[in-house]
Parts: sequence; structure tokens; C-alpha cells
Amino acid sequence: MTDLWRADRVGAALRGENPTVLRRLEAGFAVIGDVQFLPGYSVLLADEPGVRRLSDLPKARRMSFLSDMDLLGEAVERVCRRLDPDFRRVNLEILGNRDPFLHAHVWPRFDWEPAELRGVPVWLYPRERWSDERFRLGPRHDVLRESIGAELDRLR
Repeated sequence: MTDLWRADRVGAALRGENPTVLRRLEAGFAVIGDVQFLPGYSVLLADEPGVRRLSDLPKARRMSFLSDMDLLGEAVERVCRRLDPDFRRVNLEILGNRDPFLHAHVWPRFDWEPAELRGVPVWLYPRERWSDERFRLGPRHDVLRESIGAELDRLR
């Protein structure tokens, strides 16, 4: 499959063409991140094209999206805790500064992270971490993605 789905991640998820989708949730799609320098990194995509910010949603949908974010965060936390004894916590973020659609980041954090980066936002990691082929999502992440999907199923 080509990477054309990246240009419209939400539309591709709705059409069943986004290969990063883990599960369809109530108000969005749980997807595994394109980069995995922090294994388990996931994103919640709102399922309504054109929605740019949380406040664009009616209150009930807003609460559903936040509930889905909580669900994905808990699933990532449980899986990372099981798979890595150095798991520390999960950071949840709704930023939207670069991508023009509503989404929430779920970042697992670990004790093995470099000391100077452990306590700062993930966005301060060196740029090469984001493009290094070693961290690109691939078949070696299948167990991780299957585990997060199964945990989402259990939690629901």
C-alpha cells in the first residue's frame, strides 16, 4: 500500500485504508504512531472530517472523544507496563499545531529515556528520532499493536 493515506488520515480510516488503525472507538480511531522511538506511541483521530479542535464538537461528542482518549491511554499504559519493566507513565496531549484535524497523542514514557529528555515534552526529542528508519512503524511492532488492540477490546 502506498503512503497516500497519510494525506487524509481520517478519511482513510473511515474508508478502511489507514493501516495504522488499531480499533474504531466511539468518537474516533485509535491508531499506532508512525514512529516508535517510545514504543507504544499512539494517536486518537476524531472520526469527523473537518473537525479541527475539540471545541468544534458538540458537548456529547466532545465527552466521547475525551473518554476515548482516556481509554487509549489506559490501554497503552497497561500494555507498556506488561512489556517493559522500565515503563514510567503515559502523557496525553491534544495539540493540533501542525495537523489540521482533531487528534490526541498518547505517549508512553520510560525510565530508560536519556536523563536530559525524561522530564521534558516528547517534542523536545532531537529531530532525527522522528525520521530515523530504526523507529519507523513496521512489522517488528506487530506484537505491540496487537497487544494494544486486544487491551482496548478488554477495556471496552
